[in-house]
Amino acid sequence: MSPKTMTTTPAPTPVDTRALVWKIDVHLVPVLCVLYLMAFLDRVNISNAALYGLQTDLHMSSTQYSTALVIFFVPYILFEIPSNILLKKLSPNVWLSLCMGMFGITTMCQGLVSSYGGLLTTRFFLGLFEAGMFPGCFYLLAMWYRREESMKRYTFFFCSTTLAGAFGGLLASAIGQMDGARGWRGWRWVFIIEGVATVVIAGFLFFLIPSFPEAARFLTEAEREVVKARLADDVGESHYEEDGQDLNKGVRRRKVQDVLAVFKDYKIFLGGLMYFGLIVPAYGYAYFAPTIIKGLGYTSIQAQLHSVPPWACAFFFAMITATLSDHLRHRYLFSVFTGALAAVGFIMLLTIHTNLHAMYAALFLVTCGAYTSMPILVCWFNTNLAGHTRRSVGSAWQVGFGNVGGIIASYSFPSEDAPRYTRGYALALAFVCLSIVASTAYCVGITLENKRRDKLQGVTGIDTERVSIGSEKASEKLEEEKERERERGRMGDLDVSYRYLR
Repeated sequence: MSPKTMTTTPAPTPVDTRALVWKIDVHLVPVLCVLYLMAFLDRVNISNAALYGLQTDLHMSSTQYSTALVIFFVPYILFEIPSNILLKKLSPNVWLSLCMGMFGITTMCQGLVSSYGGLLTTRFFLGLFEAGMFPGCFYLLAMWYRREESMKRYTFFFCSTTLAGAFGGLLASAIGQMDGARGWRGWRWVFIIEGVATVVIAGFLFFLIPSFPEAARFLTEAEREVVKARLADDVGESHYEEDGQDLNKGVRRRKVQDVLAVFKDYKIFLGGLMYFGLIVPAYGYAYFAPTIIKGLGYTSIQAQLHSVPPWACAFFFAMITATLSDHLRHRYLFSVFTGALAAVGFIMLLTIHTNLHAMYAALFLVTCGAYTSMPILVCWFNTNLAGHTRRSVGSAWQVGFGNVGGIIASYSFPSEDAPRYTRGYALALAFVCLSIVASTAYCVGITLENKRRDKLQGVTGIDTERVSIGSEKASEKLEEEKERERERGRMGDLDVSYRYLR
């Protein structure tokens, strides 16, 4: 063959990893932040509405108001795991935008109710449609980033809650000026305006929410391969499906026993307890902050405005902490420090009753501590799970079980306890301590597990598939262990070559 007739295969175009990660950031993080900001805003705006006559117009007692908060969590807790399974089946853009549109409509309906029973009904369906938002977004984020680069993204996403708190306070103070417009009280306008905005935004997000790496349209084929290779190098293979998959169709026949097998791991329950311990103080503050601040001597609109600075401060504090956590590739000490910060805030609120400036300062410690520790714990737990099944079920379980704490928080600050709220602050402090204890147990557990795997492999911190040293007996023992793991269907992060991040 002459040189003129010879054909050559062009070399593959190299992929700039930093540019690729930035590309993922641009397409993924902002849309998820907007989605969850609206979800959290529609969930807690009832606390803003309460200052504009909600309880008076619907003739609600303090206990009935708390019940209206609680009923949200019933479907929210029960449907989180099924929602993550549907997320995988229908694709993220379809399922998440559909749910967002539905809870936006439900929020609008809250502004039209004329009785306590109507409010309970709308709160129930709001919890149903929001069930998949939080675990679904965390699950999707976990399938895109390596562990050492995930904390900043998780925290930025989670800080949508702090932005929602700050934005909600500003928006509610503005909407409060509409009290009486067209014959409607201000609390109705809070629900209607924010619900309409959610529905409109959901229509745009249908076209913007990306899928999993294997099916993302904004990536080239070469970029998709790089993403999968990066994730496989970090936590093992991250295919679109797992055992029993049809690679051509990309469809997995998920079995009930696959889901149930996840709960054979005790670390799953520790992950739930870690998050559960922080939900009580976090929701306690989110639902009752305007009321607590009003008790310091402010008017309704002043209380809305004074609720903004603690949320804004929490956002910047959380991002700084997340950056340090990623840089040091460590989670445990950061979670304990921020949890302790929240505990100090609650201790101040329990012991200081006359110095209003100190009490207001304590609210900064509570928000900065709780809303920084929560994303650390969720990110730490989620990114230590490997494989679609364990991540989807594990993340949904952690958030679902953790939100049982929302039920406790809803009854923690009854109006008869005002203005000291000793019961609420004491409960919040106790649950922060529970979270710290559970985090410590989890850290001890994964540390011992890493050491067990090091010993089993015979080479500390080195994947035995990449080395060829060690005794023959140790190699045989390792292969036997791996075979037993495969037989039990316990691979992913349960594989002996995997190392947990502390």
